[in-house]
Amino acid sequence: MPATSAPLLPHLGARWAHAVETTPEAAFAALEAAGGDVVWLDSSSRGAHVIGVGEHVLVVREGAALLDGEPVPGDALEALEAARASLPGPWVGWLGFEAGVRMLGLRPAGDAPAGASRFPEAAWLLLERWVVIDGDEAQLQSRDGAPWALEPVPPQPASTRTVQPSALRWRDDDAGYAAKVERCRAHIRDGDSYVLCLTTAIEAPPIDAIATHARLRAASPVHHGGLLRIAGATVSSASPETFLRVRDGVATTRPIKGTRRRGAEDDAALARELHESEKERAENVMIVDLCRNDLQRVCAPGSVEVTRLLEVESYPTVHQLVSTVQGRLLPGLGPLDAVRALFPAGSMTGAPKRRTVELLRGLEDAARGVYSGCFGLVADESCELAMVIRSVVADDEGAHIGVGGGVTALSDPAFEVEELHVKAAAMLAALVPR
Repeated sequence: MPATSAPLLPHLGARWAHAVETTPEAAFAALEAAGGDVVWLDSSSRGAHVIGVGEHVLVVREGAALLDGEPVPGDALEALEAARASLPGPWVGWLGFEAGVRMLGLRPAGDAPAGASRFPEAAWLLLERWVVIDGDEAQLQSRDGAPWALEPVPPQPASTRTVQPSALRWRDDDAGYAAKVERCRAHIRDGDSYVLCLTTAIEAPPIDAIATHARLRAASPVHHGGLLRIAGATVSSASPETFLRVRDGVATTRPIKGTRRRGAEDDAALARELHESEKERAENVMIVDLCRNDLQRVCAPGSVEVTRLLEVESYPTVHQLVSTVQGRLLPGLGPLDAVRALFPAGSMTGAPKRRTVELLRGLEDAARGVYSGCFGLVADESCELAMVIRSVVADDEGAHIGVGGGVTALSDPAFEVEELHVKAAAMLAALVPR
């Protein structure tokens, strides 16, 4: 097969590319059919898809990193930097919340073996062969320059099965979560924090992760979705939130704080209510200020700016209040330096970050796992990372769904509980039992 002269997404570093006719669904089915590690950065609403497989894996558990089974010193980011230095190319994976807690110099919260702590704190796959689909164009690409071909597989019928509500286990019932919201408000009154991003979790029995993702992406198409199966864990995400994008030396983060359900007759009113909410606007602006402060640690003086503030973005199931902060990285700094400055994301911690994470450890008393971390692609001097929200994390033992919301002094516990269920609904409806 001859190579094309202009690979799609050239920052991935492909040494061979060949135009093909395929769809994201068909390409993923072909690569997934062989079993093993496989990833799909799934832009089901707009943008490019990257679907690939590889052989080299970096896994971090309880703060200890292994690259292809061999120990790598340092924390999760240092281990990834070392892996990229020895094995250059496009790495796709995730950083879980507890990896970020360790980066703050704190010990993660404990958790039962059946909970979120059983998943890797970080897992990254070096792509060897992958498919890029961007608009009407599709290419096979490879890291080492070796040609390859997709082997078509028959399409699988959509599943009609679903996990029953009685099989789900919520970490907190509604009353318990409302009580935690009040404890957050007490911390704010005492001056311990300005906003706390409180979370809880839902445990489900073993699922068909591939069928679940198909259902989730159909119901909630977004530009930052993903299906990542690495080291025995599968992350299926319909995330609408950009944690970090670095391209051409510019770092951009787009925190989401503020949610309303979609409506039939009252949809426009709900969007307007979100935009005008004093509580939601205050929460969003506080996190924007935190993001500005984080980026200023790695960006050129005067380059950090808020380019968009308090915009309503509408998705199939929810309206979101979104802002955009960006800055130009200092000379010599790259995407992982920006990750370290921003992670864990302020939109999933609150402010001030370190003290608020300490408070949340006591309130939640459980590991978050992959949820509220980030996932995506790091290649060359660029990255495209989304927040792990609106996501299902699964392994052979079962599935884990994290969900939560920001609590401010103006928060109403009953409203926070309602928002919790709004956010969880799409994931719970998507679950397909094994």
